[in-house]
Amino acid sequence: MPAHGLSLSQDDSPQGPLGLLPSLGTPADSLMLNYPGDEPMPKPSRYRNDRAERLALSTYLKLTRASEGLWGRLAPGLLREDLTTSQFGVLEALYHFGPMHQCDLGRRILKSSGNMTLVIGNLEKRGLVRRERFVEDRRFIQVHLTDRGERLIRRVFPGHAAAITRELAVLTQEEQRALAHLCRKLGARP
Repeated sequence: MPAHGLSLSQDDSPQGPLGLLPSLGTPADSLMLNYPGDEPMPKPSRYRNDRAERLALSTYLKLTRASEGLWGRLAPGLLREDLTTSQFGVLEALYHFGPMHQCDLGRRILKSSGNMTLVIGNLEKRGLVRRERFVEDRRFIQVHLTDRGERLIRRVFPGHAAAITRELAVLTQEEQRALAHLCRKLGARP
C-alpha cells in the first residue's frame, strides 16, 4: 500500500504526480480511489463519458466528502460555543487581522454581503462584535471585536486549531504541503 494511505481499487496502476491521484492513463474501471479497509465503491453503471471527466468527477466527490467529513468532526467544538462556521470565521479574522470593513470580511471568509450582514448582526446581538460607520463615507462599515468577543475567540481558537492539527495528522507534513498547494491551485481559478 502506498505511504499516503490510498490505494487503487482493483489494481496497482501507475499513479500520478505526488502519488495522490491516478494518472489519466489508469484503466477506466480503476478510477475510484478507496481508503484502506473500505469496501470498494461500486462503479458508475450508466455514466460513460471520457476518462478525464470521470476522473474529475471522482476527484471532486472525494474532495467534497473529505471536506464534509472533516467539518463534521470539527463542527461540534464550535457548536458547543453556539458559533456557526461563518461566525467563527469573522471572529477569527478580526482576532488575527484587527478591525476590518464588512465587505473585506466577506471576501476573506467567502460569504456574500447579504450573508455577512446577517452574521455580523447576530454576533453584534451577542455582544461579540460592534459595527462602526466611517465618518467620511457612511456607506463603509468597519467591524471590531468587543472585549467579550476577544475573550471568546482567545478561548475557542486554540482548541479548534489543535483539533485541525489532530485531524490533519493522518497526512505527513509533505502531504499537507502538497494538499495545500493543490487547494491553492484549484481555488485560484477565475
